[in-house]
Amino acid sequence: MPEIWAGVDIGKEHHHCVVIGPDGERLLSRRVLNDEPTLLELLRDVLALSQDVPWAVDINHGGASLLIGLLISHDQPMVYLTGLAVHRASAAYCGQGKTDAKDAFVIADQARMRRDLGVLRPGDERPVDLRMFTTRRTDLVNDRTRQIKRLRAQLLEIFPALERTLDLTNQGPMLLLTSYQTPAAIRRSGAKRIETWLKNRKVRGAASIAQAALEAAQAQHTALPGEKLAAAMVARLAKGILSLNEEIGELDALIEARFHDHPHATVIRSMPGMGPMLGAEFIAATGGDLDVFGTADRLATFAGLAPVPRDSGRVSGNMRRPHRYHRGLLRAFYMSAMASIRFCTASRTYYDRKRAEGKNHKQAVLSLARRRANVLWAMICDGSLYQPSQPVMASA
Repeated sequence: MPEIWAGVDIGKEHHHCVVIGPDGERLLSRRVLNDEPTLLELLRDVLALSQDVPWAVDINHGGASLLIGLLISHDQPMVYLTGLAVHRASAAYCGQGKTDAKDAFVIADQARMRRDLGVLRPGDERPVDLRMFTTRRTDLVNDRTRQIKRLRAQLLEIFPALERTLDLTNQGPMLLLTSYQTPAAIRRSGAKRIETWLKNRKVRGAASIAQAALEAAQAQHTALPGEKLAAAMVARLAKGILSLNEEIGELDALIEARFHDHPHATVIRSMPGMGPMLGAEFIAATGGDLDVFGTADRLATFAGLAPVPRDSGRVSGNMRRPHRYHRGLLRAFYMSAMASIRFCTASRTYYDRKRAEGKNHKQAVLSLARRRANVLWAMICDGSLYQPSQPVMASA
């Protein structure tokens, strides 16, 4: 048994550390700056109380990175409590107020009493890089979606026929809007000139895009109020979206290259439906080390694919979807299962059987994702590539 426990409530600029003894008495309570010299001084003071001290934190990334890095470099054991767990545990302690000192005490006391907390270990840089890459990519994709919606709304105010005609998820129509936004401008140029302009910029299907734009322009001869300014805004938005597309493409190349550096990349890629992007999301969510989960069932629970019981009194056998799980890992399994249905015979057979049992599409895909989690676990543990005739995929 350790002699003392240190709990740290993580903040952006400052942390609060509370050290307690075996009976829960406070031995140290200090607010420290998130700065290396200050944190090292805290570490020395805590170790002066006892050399056997487990540390507990409520955040395992972001503002906690410097503290975690220093503790790892000094071979200090660490455990992690989620912020939700700390919040719920605080209700069992005296007082209704909330302070950093109280939260740090709750973290330390929970570490003293509980033996089921996740242990923080030194990690590989590749999963960390992939997590940063995939997080940035998600931000860019969300930004692009917002920009496209704003562009559609702006174009709808001056040229609804063109907004209805163009598929703005493709590069060609978006490039067209950087130069042509109004019916009059499109009619003046004509289909041939627009087609040539698009071909010079290596747009596929330039003829069909130009013809569709001209037909939309022929259907509207009225110039609406604010058309000139709105056209300038459409061009600006289109250029911004093209810039986002370029940045996403560059990021995709970086993700793929970093993913292939991981030792499990070949095994993961052999799984039907697991491409570089979803494989990178899987490694980013799990850290690439499945030993921390122990079993395939715990991996499925972490991904939100395993139901949890909700029994009370005479009610038993009541299962439900978990509320706490890793959304990114669930997405990786779900999207890969969706992709595998189209070209993997084993996945399609399993999906069809679940539909025949009365499950809807989403339930059948989740069931397939759950089975695929078992298969992927076994593949990574054994270091073997996917074999289409694996019996696990055919089991109920």
